[in-house]
Amino acid sequence: MDPRQDRFEIAFFDVETTFPNPPGQRIAILEFGAILVCPKTLEELHSYSTLVRPADPSLISSLPERSNGITPDAVASAPPFADIADTVFDILHGRIWAGHNILEFDCARIREAFAEIGQPAPEPKGTIDSLALLTQRFGRRAGDMKLASLATYFGLRQQTHRSLDDVQMNLNVLKYCATVLFLESGLPDIFTVNSWEMGSAAPVSEGSSGYARFMEPDELYCSRLKIRYGISTRFVDQAGRPRLSFVVDASQSLCTVLDACEVVAKKLFEDSGSNSEWNPVVTRQSGFDPTARLRIPTVVLGDVAQYGTEMYRKEPSGNIQKLEFVRFDAAELGSLLKPGTFVDAFLSLDPYDYVYEQNAGIRLVAKKLIIHSE
Repeated sequence: MDPRQDRFEIAFFDVETTFPNPPGQRIAILEFGAILVCPKTLEELHSYSTLVRPADPSLISSLPERSNGITPDAVASAPPFADIADTVFDILHGRIWAGHNILEFDCARIREAFAEIGQPAPEPKGTIDSLALLTQRFGRRAGDMKLASLATYFGLRQQTHRSLDDVQMNLNVLKYCATVLFLESGLPDIFTVNSWEMGSAAPVSEGSSGYARFMEPDELYCSRLKIRYGISTRFVDQAGRPRLSFVVDASQSLCTVLDACEVVAKKLFEDSGSNSEWNPVVTRQSGFDPTARLRIPTVVLGDVAQYGTEMYRKEPSGNIQKLEFVRFDAAELGSLLKPGTFVDAFLSLDPYDYVYEQNAGIRLVAKKLIIHSE
């Protein structure tokens, strides 16, 4: 029997490396980190990380200073890859390999490192590349779908570019995405657009000027939501950009859907061992109609921040035009999403659990908005 069949754990791993400068220069591993995960419970069974000293001393002396602690001095005192090769082999060989963009990058670096010391490289039982998987299943909700972009999308901490930290972030991102997809597809009678269209306005037909068909599966479509409070810039992300949101009146039918989703999501979090305080997705205050907060995500492409929400303006005539924004400007957006304005919203429901702040809940993320001009 193949001994690899007994190695049921998934090996999530990441390598930090030198930069090829000039282009074409050999890439050397500077750090290796891995977490073994039970595929049935997602329990983290074992973790390992170490800095690695490249065999070529010139790669150490040319290392730029990094704020994450991978410095020339730290790397110079680390073990060479030959000293950790047996441990890396034992972690990886015969297990399912998982990581972000590992098919294109990390797997190749592992094989090169073993070839360099003249030892057979570990072989995976299978490979899960979360970049390809999430791009296919989750869609490009987070722009370029890099790990840092996904972390920003879910409001997680900033990426450190340290191997074990990045592996942990990859696991957290996968858990968030899986919960979102479960909420969207696990309750089709509640979530699918065909079953729930909130409000009285009919879905917009195809063929309007500047309009491409909106309807996609597993979106929550709510028509004619009335804005109670306009754009809020109270909170900022790690880069200092405002986290944009606005508050709408929540109809009874919308409350019914969100309450049902909340029951499922809350149980998932409790079953996972979360101790965070749950924040209700619908705000209810005595003497006032219930409300819900809609988020406008930020997508970062390179150094440019953009709205992660497609936005359209609907004229009284019924004509619909896509809105194009040349810059990230909360004030400009606030002039469009004013109190009393009606919007048609296409929403995804994204769970969050801020461990350090000890609060959790569901965010309503606007994927598309049609802003009524009335």
